[in-house]
Amino acid sequence: MITGKTKIYAIIADPITQVRTPEVFNALFEQKGLDAVLIPVHVGVEGLDALVEGFRRMKNLGGFIVTVPHKSAIAVICDELDDAGRLIGAVNTVRREEDGKLIGNMFDGLGFISGLKSQGYNPCGKKTLLLGAGGAAGAIAIALAEAKVATLTIANRTPEKAQNILDRVAQNYPELPLSLGAPDPKGYDLIINSTSLGMNDGDSLPIEPDLLSPEMMVAEIIMKPETTALLAAAKKRGCSVHYGRHMLDEQIRLMAEFMGVRA
Repeated sequence: MITGKTKIYAIIADPITQVRTPEVFNALFEQKGLDAVLIPVHVGVEGLDALVEGFRRMKNLGGFIVTVPHKSAIAVICDELDDAGRLIGAVNTVRREEDGKLIGNMFDGLGFISGLKSQGYNPCGKKTLLLGAGGAAGAIAIALAEAKVATLTIANRTPEKAQNILDRVAQNYPELPLSLGAPDPKGYDLIINSTSLGMNDGDSLPIEPDLLSPEMMVAEIIMKPETTALLAAAKKRGCSVHYGRHMLDEQIRLMAEFMGVRA
């Protein structure tokens, strides 16, 4: 039951229908007995500044989650960034202080690595191909370096964006072999799709599935559909697969605590 005392949280995205965050957070609120609700907000780039200004003025707003394509833009709008958000230059969680100040941080990377480990896969020592160069990719790249992958290659349609992430990683992990590459999975142990390709029917695949082989792990960060076309193709090739929901499941606690959610 939503009342006048209900604490409001939100997730912003474009598109929005694929997100699982409302189901997960609202189940958490119910489990903890909290008078709180998280709602989906569909906003494009052109409406982002106006929406955030409205959020600043909402005195019953505790914070909001950020996903595609707004993670980098919101980092610029925030008043302060915690360590991960500042290092990556993107955020996926924002806390609203009582005075309207917005504090952002990024939990995608930690959530992704924790998700892999929760399913029994340790990325340490793995030759890794990361597809995409958005906000989530930046966070995952830093987390992969922290997890001590053997090598890290990033492939993206805009090479400059991928290089920017590689430069950030190199500044903090100079010993890790880094490269800008093509979306070719041959020779890699772990292939991660951090692009939005796979959210919609008819999307092209981010890699050529015939190049996959059974010893590879293919991982998604897309939540819906749970089994993307890429994962379905990887299964047919005998690969191990890792679902996007594991990243969200593992970072929910961190995101909730950051926004001040208390049992």
